[in-house]
Amino acid sequence: MLLSTSEVPAGGSVLNPFAIVDDAAGLVTFVAEVFDAEEVAEARTPMPDGKLIHAQLRLGSTDLMMADRLDGWPARPALLQVWVRDVAAVLERATARGASVITEPTPFYGETTLGRMLDPWDNIWWLWAPAPGRPDPKPHWEGGTDTVFATLDKALRQLATR
Repeated sequence: MLLSTSEVPAGGSVLNPFAIVDDAAGLVTFVAEVFDAEEVAEARTPMPDGKLIHAQLRLGSTDLMMADRLDGWPARPALLQVWVRDVAAVLERATARGASVITEPTPFYGETTLGRMLDPWDNIWWLWAPAPGRPDPKPHWEGGTDTVFATLDKALRQLATR
């Protein structure tokens, strides 16, 4: 059913997320600055009133697309997973630009580090970094921490009350 990666035009990904937010141009700037991502300039499509009906950034082989919420449209922020080199460094860059930390860098299964943030547009970002050689953490039901679940649960419950 899906195209193979080699068949996707312009070297893109088979699946690409799309977010509808207020101030899509601001989100473009945030993502570009936090992740050193490049906007696909030719994809930027402003309407006569200046709102963006389409903008796009390339992160690795994936395109993150976004648009401004128009009158009568609900905001549709995204839940996004990104592999990075240093979770703490990304969280530092993001918080300097208005994001809040949901989950501090935490050991996770499969020799990885996980961190999460909420950006000013209510997108939640899962940040993953390889951590080779580190053993898997003990699950909370065996006396370990449940930070990974508890922090996400708290953030989503807070967003539900807005």
